[in-house]
Amino acid sequence: MNLTPLAELATRIGCKVTENAPLSAATTFKVGGPADLLIDLPDDAAAGQVLACCARENIPWLFIGNGSNLLVGDKGFRGAVLRLDGHGATPVCQEELGAGWVYAPAGMSLQRLCLFARDNCLTGLEFAYGIPGTVGGAVYMNAGAYDGCMGDVVLFAHCRTAEGEPCILPAAELAMTYRHTALMDKSLIVTGVTIQLQPGDRETIAARMKELMTRRQDKQPLEYPSAGSFFKRPTGYFAGALIEQAGLKGYTVGGAQVSEKHAGFVINRGGATAADILALCRDVQDAIWAKNAVRLEPEVRFVGEF
Repeated sequence: MNLTPLAELATRIGCKVTENAPLSAATTFKVGGPADLLIDLPDDAAAGQVLACCARENIPWLFIGNGSNLLVGDKGFRGAVLRLDGHGATPVCQEELGAGWVYAPAGMSLQRLCLFARDNCLTGLEFAYGIPGTVGGAVYMNAGAYDGCMGDVVLFAHCRTAEGEPCILPAAELAMTYRHTALMDKSLIVTGVTIQLQPGDRETIAARMKELMTRRQDKQPLEYPSAGSFFKRPTGYFAGALIEQAGLKGYTVGGAQVSEKHAGFVINRGGATAADILALCRDVQDAIWAKNAVRLEPEVRFVGEF
């Protein structure tokens, strides 16, 4: 695999290019081997050019946000890992298009979008306050919490195809269900999203956000690296409750552990490898199947070489 043409193009158009980049630094689990190339894209146009080059040169790619829902293998990723720079990204109210319409670049943090909504007296995103991902990642997996999800507010996803061509998908074509969207079944990356919120009272919005953040801090092991809730909620059950009832709170493989604070979380207590986390996941799945005949499905995406 010849990565030189991609690295040269990316550098020329203003991307930051890092060779043999440790993906442990790019994920909230803090594990994972190196990517051949890590390319930080300044904007949507750069994403289009880089994807087009990957297609021409037959280079595998992985598009990530904040790395908050990923487990990267210890051998890393062969090819290019791409992410949109969200540091200078800002949302824009689009009242001329519709009441409460807001456009947000995919690379910006979901937290910043929530604060923007609060400051502009727009309600509907309170559930997302504290979810540690980017806007694009949240749309891609239909992130949600506290009886809300991105599917409740998304109008359009602004995307790029694997060949770098722009496209816009309306909510109906995104098929946003529990922790799944049509984007997962297509080779599309999200570069921005248009959402619709409702007018609200700033103080009421702020109070709800503070309430939910307090609940997160009280119940979730935020002091340890993790990928958030590790397993999807099986129909008729709660994953954390099943794991706790099976006596698996605190169960450990290497540096990976089922959180003693919240059994739905798998944490990196220090020095965990992706292999540790994967083995723990399999052990928990086997135990819950043996006890309850329920198959737990990971919410976390496994990528790269294990």
